Amino acid sequence: MEKMKQSAWWLFTLFGIPVTFPWLLYYLYNVMMFKRRKALLSGKVVMITGASSGLGEALAHIYYSCGCRLILISRRRDELQRVKDTLMNIHYTVPTHPPVILPLDLTEINSLNSEVEKVLKIHGRVDILINNAGISYRGEVENTNVDVYIKVMLINYFAQVAMTKAVLPSMMEQRSGHIICISSVQGKMAIPYRSAYAASKHALQAWSDSLRAEISDKNIKVTVISPGYIQTSLSLNALTECGQKYGVMDEATQQGYPAENVAEEVLKSMLNGSKDVTISTCSPKIAILIRTLFPSFYFWIMEVRAKKSRDSASKKE
Repeated sequence: MEKMKQSAWWLFTLFGIPVTFPWLLYYLYNVMMFKRRKALLSGKVVMITGASSGLGEALAHIYYSCGCRLILISRRRDELQRVKDTLMNIHYTVPTHPPVILPLDLTEINSLNSEVEKVLKIHGRVDILINNAGISYRGEVENTNVDVYIKVMLINYFAQVAMTKAVLPSMMEQRSGHIICISSVQGKMAIPYRSAYAASKHALQAWSDSLRAEISDKNIKVTVISPGYIQTSLSLNALTECGQKYGVMDEATQQGYPAENVAEEVLKSMLNGSKDVTISTCSPKIAILIRTLFPSFYFWIMEVRAKKSRDSASKKE
């Protein structure tokens, strides 16, 4: 027994210390740099779409607690006012910057430029744009109205493009800025009965990748965040094949990450200058890897998944 202890200590001395000590220094350095970068956010102007609930509301809390000047965008004025009041009651910041609420329907694409001009007159700039607003979908391709595809694409893709293009000229003029697009793991791999949603997130991912390359010399960063399931009302508000609300809280959504945790990861990703981040459990990450390296195997898995979903739906009927 004594010899085993001596051997274990010898192995730790030989291998453990040389690995542990540099890792500890690296960890402490990252913690120190994170705090320093976080402190630099004070006074930054942050525009968040879809800020009236869910992840958008959680992001508002995270950035407001850093001393940021927020512009909160959503269609629902009452909910935006609730979020604003909550932020000011919970977080004490010096100086205090009351959030600006902007009730806006992002699908009114032609009006976005004039609405952004209003914001620029208030703060003079937008330092960080978080394209978070979105809608989900549940249904079969065969039975889905084309209007549903258009609506999902309009909200999840075209509205994000239009909002970014409205803000981008001011960022290019000031030669600084950060654009964060909230995508989904389904923007990297499609699953059955999510065709409209996956397609819109695929499009957002591709557009963001192109944008990042084109403005890389303008000191403007682009980060795409691809979360897995989050505990929000996304599935409740999802559109069905005929455009009605799905109205069901999926089990996977209910068991997903808390929105606050994802918001923290978004902040970390931005401060670290990450370009593309997947926030999920191991299963989606493995699925994305399989889709990339072994596509035929991935397609077979999805076929099996689709069949199970059909069989389950048949039993319920």
